[in-house]
Amino acid sequence: MNHVAMPRRPVSQRGFTLIEMMITVAIIVILSAIAVPQYTAYVTRGRIPDATSALATRAVQSEQFFQDNRTYASSSTLVNPGCATDTSGKNFDFSCSSASATGYVARAVGKGSMEGFTYTINQAGQKATTAVPTGWTTSTTCWVTKKDGTC
Repeated sequence: MNHVAMPRRPVSQRGFTLIEMMITVAIIVILSAIAVPQYTAYVTRGRIPDATSALATRAVQSEQFFQDNRTYASSSTLVNPGCATDTSGKNFDFSCSSASATGYVARAVGKGSMEGFTYTINQAGQKATTAVPTGWTTSTTCWVTKKDGTC
């Protein structure tokens, strides 16, 4: 059998060619252009429950306060825990934009990487996404958890 052997390069010429390196870099750039935005969106979606779960808890606290005091409004001696301002969260600040004898609107306002998001819930349990960053869709009937407005 005639077997033609490829000539081996001398030791000083072994390695990658410029074209091989350029192709490798191009593949890495293309993968990064797809992966990084997807990962960023994934991380953002993972932080949204910080707001929604805390607002749900605050709604329960406000309802308990109302059952005990027949008002949602805090007084000098009683504080509605569902409407207490809390700025200690990593991704959201919590407060009530209004609290009266008959109603309240609890808000979660994004900060840091979640800046631009605002979620609300009121005494009737109506959820809303009143502000979102560019590229996201708001909703007056639910808490948006994905860019396309999915709740």
